[in-house]
Amino acid sequence: MIQVHHLENSRSQRILWLLEELNLAYEIIEYKRDPNTASAPDSLKEIHPLGKAPILTDGDNTIAESGAIIEYLLDQYDEGNRLRPTEGQALLDYRYWLHFAEGSLMPLLVMKLVMTKVPKNPMPFFIKPIAKALTDKVIQKFIQPRLQPQIELIEATLADRTWFAGEGLTAADIQMSFPLQASSTRMDLSSYPNIRKFLSEVEKQPSYQRALAKGGAFTTL
Repeated sequence: MIQVHHLENSRSQRILWLLEELNLAYEIIEYKRDPNTASAPDSLKEIHPLGKAPILTDGDNTIAESGAIIEYLLDQYDEGNRLRPTEGQALLDYRYWLHFAEGSLMPLLVMKLVMTKVPKNPMPFFIKPIAKALTDKVIQKFIQPRLQPQIELIEATLADRTWFAGEGLTAADIQMSFPLQASSTRMDLSSYPNIRKFLSEVEKQPSYQRALAKGGAFTTL
């Protein structure tokens, strides 16, 4: 049976959603984050050397990385390519957004998360304002000027469509869901109605709701 090594409040929630959309049977093996560091437990390293979720096992196969897991599941179980376009502009869009999610958007969001947490860590009181000034400058001068155009591109892309690649839901939408949910907690999306509409459509999907019910309450860090 397929097993998902599922770290709470993480990218692995997307894999549960994909499995539900594919109507596959699977087992969830849950892992809790360290309450102080929010890091994954060392026990995940027993499944994969890097110890990072999501990890999927299917028989003798162990697959890590969200994109690789998605491609594996579609190759093995998506009969009729229901969640992956096979030609034309929809296929090009699918490939772009599938890789954009982790290759372009998530690195900046992770950097922003780290920068906002640094001043909150224990340190001498006189260092805190210096740390905050430095991290704020990194966000303002490096991260935000790179993040903003990406958010604007996404908003423009969704202006005349519900989903990223073609008329229906694809795995690219599932892949894009997490970074956009993370964006909603790390920046003000009130000026981006198309992104907010996309996230609303995501939450309406029965398969998404089933994944939440099985994977537990989900929030981005």
